[in-house]
Amino acid sequence: MMNGMGNMQQMMKQAQKMQKQMGEEQEQLNAQEFIGNAPDDMVTATFTGDKKLKDISINPEAVDADDVEMLEDLVVAAVNNGIAKIDDATQKTMGKYTKGLGM
Repeated sequence: MMNGMGNMQQMMKQAQKMQKQMGEEQEQLNAQEFIGNAPDDMVTATFTGDKKLKDISINPEAVDADDVEMLEDLVVAAVNNGIAKIDDATQKTMGKYTKGLGM
């Protein structure tokens, strides 16, 4: 009976250690910057790892009053590219914790 309790305590300690590591790694991800780019770097969007937009930069050449749709498309492309980079980094960093859990 005691052996079973020892194993349970050991499992709890391991779970707490893993939870602490996950939190630390998530904090590190959140502190990183990710830059999304539109084609030819006409628009760049800078994000934090928790997907908050910090900055957006628009090349003056991308601004054409007669073609606002092109600028909108470039902004969308840069934002989506930045979010994809965050998702990729998150999967590489945090994926080891969810592997095999059906998440």
